[in-house]
Amino acid sequence: MDESKHAEQPMARLHAIVHGRVQGVNFRYYTMMTAQQLGLSGWVANRWDGTVETVAEGPRDALTEFLAFLHKGSPSAFVQRVDERWEAATGEFTRFRVRYDR
Repeated sequence: MDESKHAEQPMARLHAIVHGRVQGVNFRYYTMMTAQQLGLSGWVANRWDGTVETVAEGPRDALTEFLAFLHKGSPSAFVQRVDERWEAATGEFTRFRVRYDR
């Protein structure tokens, strides 16, 4: 992915919860790698209810590509649905990482 094509776009924030078979199938790792390839910052984490939650910030087009990945998932995942909320970027993240504290 060429991050430079997104450089001049306005920043946005995507908060998503992914439902389905998304834990125990490397979903967080693939999510982190996809976000890093797209030049996004934020985090991804498993939730107690079996879903995966992610917050990502970056150019709107990159976030749209990221959302498409979330709907598809990792090779062993089965995504049933993605609840998404678009917000204004806060700039609070410097990189994208897996969180283990959720």
